[in-house]
This record gives sequence, structure tokens and C-alpha cells, in this order.
Amino acid sequence: MSNWRIGIDFGGTKIEIMVLRPDGAEALRRRVANPRVYDAAIRTVRALVEAAESETGHVCSVGVGIPGAISPFTGAVHNANSVWMNDHKFDADLATALARPVRVENDANCFALSEASDGAAAGKRVVFGVILGTGCGGAIVVEGRLLEGLHRIGGEWGHNPLPWPTPDDLPYPACFCGNSGCLERYIAGPALAEDFFGAGEHDARALPALAAGGDRGAAATLARHADRVARALAQIINFLDPDAVVIGGGLSNMEHLYTDVPRLLARHVIAQQVVTPILRNLHGDSSGVRGAAWLWPLVTDAP
Repeated sequence: MSNWRIGIDFGGTKIEIMVLRPDGAEALRRRVANPRVYDAAIRTVRALVEAAESETGHVCSVGVGIPGAISPFTGAVHNANSVWMNDHKFDADLATALARPVRVENDANCFALSEASDGAAAGKRVVFGVILGTGCGGAIVVEGRLLEGLHRIGGEWGHNPLPWPTPDDLPYPACFCGNSGCLERYIAGPALAEDFFGAGEHDARALPALAAGGDRGAAATLARHADRVARALAQIINFLDPDAVVIGGGLSNMEHLYTDVPRLLARHVIAQQVVTPILRNLHGDSSGVRGAAWLWPLVTDAP
């Protein structure tokens, strides 16, 4: 196999493929809708890989970032907010469909690996990567390597309870994972949208413009979100103390995450001063797919 690498970002609503040349430059990138039916999704990935290799003329390694994780005990996906993926042996099924080994990692792990390698946190020793999108994920990179943990859930903060709850936060809402009060139910995109628009709404993209235009309700929603994100990150800083936090996902372009969250951290971080940088990702929505490609290292003796 050559040093050409394919990365796939297997998202909740879309599937994106990128081909990286041996020097890390992008050779091809495409995005299609995720059919959200397991067998159809496997076929979609196979078609994307076959088309990409046909177009570039190279057989590539394949790395995939997914919501959730592969259980080291069952070999099946678990903890995916795309619940139709859970309990399937995704990496084995995809390897069979592609007739080659594949490497599958949590999408937040791929994002963090990308941003710690040559992204916004390049050169930082300990990096905490955050995904705020359809779901809420996290990952830890130490000296350029993922810290997965015994259960492969290292950095997964989205299903811990919102800390230091206020009356506005209670009662804790139920989460798909079976617990209540999970961060995902407060700071992910659908939760932010529902806070303003009401139950059933999932798109929060209009909120910053509404707030900037003088909508007090939208401004209040973003203020609550900033406070909740700050409390959640304060807990991470208290026990991990990373050199940087990098934010990705669909909410990562919202300015309140970089203007309001840093100043709110001090209330709950036990350090005398809080200087942890909260960084916008450098590679944008390419970070996850780039990190997936880098799950396979370069082969030094490849032709």
C-alpha cells in the first residue's frame, strides 16, 4: 500500500472523504449525505473510497472518524449519538466491504489529533479537543499521541453531568445514553437551538446574528451557553490542566465561545490565574477528516 491516505469523517448527517498525498497535501475531498441506515451507510463509504482511488490512481490506507467508539470488549460501536450505529461491528464490516484493514476512531479523537499535529494547538504538549456539533465529544492528545484509555473513552466529557447546576439548569433532562443531565443535553447544537426556539429545533446557526441584531432572548441564550461551556471546561482544566483547548464542530464559529467563555472560567478553576487558551480550530471542518487519515502513519519504505 502506498503512502496515499484516505480519511473519512462519518458524521451524524454527512459523510466526508479526503485523500491526502504523501506530503500531507489534499488531493481530493467530497461530501455526501449520510443515509443513516447502517447497511446503506457502509455501501456509501465503499462507493466513496472506490471513486476516490479510481480518480487519484492510488490504493490508499483508510481511516475513519465516527461518533461513539469501538468497544474493546465486544468490538461493536457504543455511545454513538447516531444510535442506529450502536451494537454494530462497524470497523469489521467496513474492512470486509473494502477488502482491507481500516482504522476507526472516535471523531473527537481524530479532530484533536489533527489540531495537535499541525493545527491550532501545534507544539502544545497536552491538548484537549472539543467537538460541539450534533453531539458533544472530547479527546486528549499528549505529546502527539491520543490518550484513549482502558475503555477507549479517554476525554469523553459529553456524558458527564453539567457541573455546578443553577436553577435554570434544573431539572436535569434525560439523555439518550440512559443518564440525566449530560453535557450533550446542554451545550451541543440541538440543545442550544432548543433553548431558544423550543423543543424539536436543532439548528442554532441563526442565534449569533439574532443576538447581534438586538434580540434579547437570543443574547440570553448565548450567555447561558457560554456559562455552561465554561463550567464544563473548568472541570476539565481542574483535573487535566491542558496546555490548550481547541474547539471544533458546527458551533465552533460562534464568537461567544472565545470572547465569553475564557473570562468565565476563573469562577470554577482553582488556579490563581487562568491562562488556558481556548482556541478556534485551524483546519475548520477538515480537521476530523484529516485526523482520520493520519490514523495510519507514513510507511518509510513505501514506493
